[in-house]
Amino acid sequence: MTMQTIPWADIYNALERGVVDGIWSLWGSLVEERHYEVIKYYTALDWAWDSCNVAMNRKLYDGLPNDLKEVLFKAGREAEARDYRERQKSDEEHKKFLSSSGLVIYYPTEAERNAFRQKANMPAIWKELCDPWLEKYYPGQNMGQKIRDELDRIRIQAKKK
Repeated sequence: MTMQTIPWADIYNALERGVVDGIWSLWGSLVEERHYEVIKYYTALDWAWDSCNVAMNRKLYDGLPNDLKEVLFKAGREAEARDYRERQKSDEEHKKFLSSSGLVIYYPTEAERNAFRQKANMPAIWKELCDPWLEKYYPGQNMGQKIRDELDRIRIQAKKK
């Protein structure tokens, strides 16, 4: 497999004409961008990330009283939980539509997911691409390992649900 980045607007035509054989797409894009019309099979890897950020001047934030900082974090946690519930609801609606569209959806087993993770060799990718950048911007803080540990924690937590 060779991965390429192409403009989002070109994906449908590239799939339709056979220029590319597959894509990494989300449930919503499969429906809303009509990718399901030009692919026959979809493997539900359920890769996703989300970012709900609040940007604020660090000096201003540091000057806030702790109770106000906690209010900001509480509001953020509540918004994140609400958005997650809405995303799950939307994904289920998209899956239902796609199942009736004729698209064949494959759900890998946990063993297959683990094999995929091993073959992807993420530790080598982190070492090559992420760790140098993180060390440059967060010197001496071992941020790469901290992030990997947090991702492992999240993966374990998600399995329990």
